[in-house]
Amino acid sequence: MRWNLKPTPDSEKIKSLQDSLNIDELIATLLLQRGIETFEQARQFFRPKLEDLHDPYLMKDMDKAVARIEKAIEKQENILVFGDYDVDGTTAVSLVSSYLKSFYPNVDTYIPDRYDEGYGVSFKGIDYADDNGITLIIALDCGIKSIDHVAYAKEKNIDFIICDHHRPGDTLPDAVAVLDPKREDCHYPYDELCGCGIGFKLLQALAKNRNQTIDDLRPYLDLVATAIGADIVPITGENRVLAKFGLEVINSNPRPGFKAITQNLKKKNLTITDVVFILAPRINAAGRIKHGNYAVKLLTEFGIEEAEAFAKELEVFNADRKELDKQITSEALLQIIENQEEDRYSTVVYKEDWHKGVIGIVASRLIETYYRPTLVFTKSGDKLAASARSVKDFDVYNALEACSEYLLQFGGHMYAAGLTLEEAQFENFKAQFEKVISETISEELRTPEILIDAVINLNDITEKFVRILNQFEPFGPMNMMPVFMTENLRDTGYGKRIGSDENHLRLFVKQDDSEGYGAIGFGMGNKFELTQNQQPFDAVYSLEENEFNGNVSLQLRLRDIKGKE
Repeated sequence: MRWNLKPTPDSEKIKSLQDSLNIDELIATLLLQRGIETFEQARQFFRPKLEDLHDPYLMKDMDKAVARIEKAIEKQENILVFGDYDVDGTTAVSLVSSYLKSFYPNVDTYIPDRYDEGYGVSFKGIDYADDNGITLIIALDCGIKSIDHVAYAKEKNIDFIICDHHRPGDTLPDAVAVLDPKREDCHYPYDELCGCGIGFKLLQALAKNRNQTIDDLRPYLDLVATAIGADIVPITGENRVLAKFGLEVINSNPRPGFKAITQNLKKKNLTITDVVFILAPRINAAGRIKHGNYAVKLLTEFGIEEAEAFAKELEVFNADRKELDKQITSEALLQIIENQEEDRYSTVVYKEDWHKGVIGIVASRLIETYYRPTLVFTKSGDKLAASARSVKDFDVYNALEACSEYLLQFGGHMYAAGLTLEEAQFENFKAQFEKVISETISEELRTPEILIDAVINLNDITEKFVRILNQFEPFGPMNMMPVFMTENLRDTGYGKRIGSDENHLRLFVKQDDSEGYGAIGFGMGNKFELTQNQQPFDAVYSLEENEFNGNVSLQLRLRDIKGKE
């Protein structure tokens, strides 16, 4: 593990921010590291307002999209809201369909079957639209590369509006409107929205024409916040505003589906982390184990009793999913060893009966053992399908693009992508992918890195410091929970390995005469020896609140420790 200290910002900028905000040097440093240099930027960071959201009509084609939907409503056309089967897709479909249904009845929803149709817009979905007299499809979280599908729909006199946030190819589909801030000719001020976020901008534009205010849309923000958390997009700009107010809705007035999932939790206030690890997996479980339609119904149609019954089912789905990903991860790790591929630049594994619904999770798990770009393949119909995951600062989408001659289709982001290929091309692709990675990845990216915000002493952790730090939330990419390094810590003798396999580490640490703090290191049981007999050690950690039996205390969430040489 590499420990890298972030550069210290310019001293004049630190002093200026200290003076304008009346804060200490450490807080000013943390803000500057997040690109916050002025009083107004700090205001937007600490006190975001819904009014800070950009005008939706700044997005290319938004006027066309709104005009086409209004025409459909005027002419009593049937509208289909189509979305991907993951959390971003199902929340986006729930968002747009429930808003349209609030004033227009002829709205249907469609989530493609993960196994039968695969990712994105499908011919089967278009046939469904044709069979049901649907003349307008709104595609969410997919469609930016669906050139053939949109052409097929056009032949059947079905129009498309695409709302996507993935990278476009060289040619855009021939849709009525293509909403995607990543279009080269789109100058929208913020291009890191998720699919559900694009859907919300569409709602904003429609609402504007209906004389509604942003407050009228507030109840829908719980869906947007969930998608932001699940899709791991940067928590900056508009995403930060949407996430913050969405979390408020989740915590104060959750829809029946969310209430059913969270009502037995001991935590009163959910954070974006809870959204990622509690809400998102259960919504995903519906799409992974059964069908994404279940997720849409849970989020839009169920009353509390129905939601509770379905939430129980989701718990079972989620438990099944955990078992599956554990089993497949073990099989994949064994395959790497059997193929003598421990020292490669990439991981590419395949077994035809691996469950398609969990291969993305498995890819992430494998990176925990072999830190490198990873693809997990399974059989999907007569093709092979894979989920790709990457390591910090390496663009796996570009790597796939360099192997595109062997692929049928691919799409995604820098850190996560999906692809399909003919089985006959698997070995060719695998060899080419390894070659591309070996030639393009720098040596330092092959070792995990911990970026440290600041070196502090335990005595720097005051009530005021913690109170301001809590206002940095919601945390996520580009606004990660601050990571600190403290030297010469000692365990006071309470340290022990914990967990059924003693894989985790619990300590109670002090630094010289400081106050003592509990510390927890998950997966760090093997570091226990470094802390024994009050040996001094250095630690990298975040600060978090630990809730136990109704008591809340501050603890160090350990990321790594090193003994003194």
